Amino acid sequence: MGMGRVRRLAAVQWFVGCAGVALASMPLHAQTAPTDPTELDPSAPLDPMPDLGVDWPDMNQPDPEPPPEVQAVEPETAAEATEEAAERVEDVAATRNYRWTISGLEGLAEVAEIRSGFNERSVLEGDRNKEANAAQIDRRARADAELLAELLRSRGYYDASVEPTIDAAGQALHVQLAAIPGPLYRFASVELPGLEQAAGSEAASLRAAFGIKAGDPVVAEQVIDAGVALQVALGERGFATAKVGEQDIVIDHEAQTARLLLPVAPGPIAQFGQISVSGEPPFTSRHVQRIARFGPGDRYEQSEVADLRRALIATGLISSLEVTQVPRDEGRVIDLAIKLEPAPMRTIAGEVGYGTGEGFRAEASWQHRNLFNPEGALTVRGVIGTQEQLGAVIFRRNNWLRRDQVLNAQALASHVDRDAYEAKTLSLSGGFERQSNFIWQKKWTWSLGAELVATDERDTIEATGESRRRTFFIAALPASLGLDESNDLLDPTKGFRLLGRVSPEISFQGGAFPYARMQIDGSAYHPLSPSIVAAGRIRLGTILGAQRDDIAPSRRFYSGGGGSVRGYGYQRIGPRDVDNDPIGGRSLAEFSLEARIRLKAFGGNFGVVPFIDGGTLSTDAMPDFKDWQIGVGIGARYYSSFGPIRIDIGTPLNRQQGDGRIAVVVGLGQAF
Repeated sequence: MGMGRVRRLAAVQWFVGCAGVALASMPLHAQTAPTDPTELDPSAPLDPMPDLGVDWPDMNQPDPEPPPEVQAVEPETAAEATEEAAERVEDVAATRNYRWTISGLEGLAEVAEIRSGFNERSVLEGDRNKEANAAQIDRRARADAELLAELLRSRGYYDASVEPTIDAAGQALHVQLAAIPGPLYRFASVELPGLEQAAGSEAASLRAAFGIKAGDPVVAEQVIDAGVALQVALGERGFATAKVGEQDIVIDHEAQTARLLLPVAPGPIAQFGQISVSGEPPFTSRHVQRIARFGPGDRYEQSEVADLRRALIATGLISSLEVTQVPRDEGRVIDLAIKLEPAPMRTIAGEVGYGTGEGFRAEASWQHRNLFNPEGALTVRGVIGTQEQLGAVIFRRNNWLRRDQVLNAQALASHVDRDAYEAKTLSLSGGFERQSNFIWQKKWTWSLGAELVATDERDTIEATGESRRRTFFIAALPASLGLDESNDLLDPTKGFRLLGRVSPEISFQGGAFPYARMQIDGSAYHPLSPSIVAAGRIRLGTILGAQRDDIAPSRRFYSGGGGSVRGYGYQRIGPRDVDNDPIGGRSLAEFSLEARIRLKAFGGNFGVVPFIDGGTLSTDAMPDFKDWQIGVGIGARYYSSFGPIRIDIGTPLNRQQGDGRIAVVVGLGQAF
């Protein structure tokens, strides 16, 4: 059957269908059959159908010629046409590889920022590894063209246009985004109504903090940042109730400029008032005021409020808090209402480990961090190990009398059995200190305390190797002073640190005699490249006023181990007795040099650290700088979110009898 015949039959079917609809819409009496069938004349012509406007077809007329687009074709030609159409459909639907480029950005000062923002949000880039046909690639190209135009407008090119084109390049497609940035629009005027009138002498500095001025490019991101900077500057200069209105930017396409209008209502310069506290834990307003770095009557600074918030969270006793400003005296005084939400007060902790020269060791502790309000923590600690057993009760009060000052006291009973000595010790100690923490790294730190010790200790007589046991009663006044100019507490990359310790002591064993233990530690850090840091440390120590043999073995200096000279066992450097056990000394000197190399692979989270350590220990008051024991090795670092985790493997270069060939150290933070 020809195509024309098919079209005609379809038309008849459509007509009959329409006739059915027409019949259904006729009045009921018009559809009722006559009662007398003899009245029907089958040869009578039909009346035209109502409302159709289409004549009844004359079945005696020949078929009309079909339109050109449906002319019958020879079977071979039709097959070829069908095959060609199928090939076109298949070609469009086939998945294709593609590459994309951007042109027209050359010479723009902001090209790096524009490309970076485009790459982050580009559909072409983000989906380039997903299968796509030509139509899908076209949609991606059009979406990215609009994205690029939007980015150009956000950088001040308000007449920018981008035209996407797609060309075949063999089996792949080449997508090109041709950008025409147009001229860079600049601000013709920048107005901050309300600022000059209300801010007084602070107006100039506030205007400078805003940063945007006439002649600057109309860059949306910079305008937003300027508004935030102005709000911060207002809060820092005492305008606690300041309000910054909505930014109004009017673009003049004809002049290719813009006008910026930002209303500001600074309000009065305010002072800090009183602090009130509610919620748990039941901190008094006096204690919170002690933590704050401001007092009543000081000029209001928003950063000081933020600092107080961080300091309260840093106590570990508060999970969240709400600080509400309560203006009074027409906004000239700002009281702070602080509502606290408590954090869990109790902690149970434990650890198990093994150390060369120290054996197996398990430690557990229980702590109530606010048993004595405010911030009075009680800790019960116990250690069980092959060479150490210990029980201690520790009291610690943070922010005592002033911020960041800590009061502590400890009662301890321990038994330590080392190669160098065995000691059964009871001690009472207490003191106060100012130390760094992970939130606030302090430049100056110090400590001052007192200690009473009763210890029964066993060591050997150096000359004969004979074992002996003596009881020592010791009173000490330990103190320390530190200077920290490094840039990080756990992973410094530049700067230096100095720490000095001194402990005047009186020993009551075989008579009373005084002596003093002194030690100085210094370290320095210098970046050699963005991924390599050179680090070094020195340690010097001496005991003045007593002979080594008169000093309790547990109070002497020892060297060797993970926190000292890596590669050697714990306390294994220095003079030894006839049984090859260390006897300790009155003076020591140590050094360490290492290169901290951060690897670019794996996102820069891993590193290697070659190192060389050295140490010397003497029974005299001054170290013997001619007799060094050297250890070398390499370490691995994993840089976690809370600091580097280190594994160091070292070997001694000049081993003594009994020294192992390899020593391994695992710890948190760099070695120094």
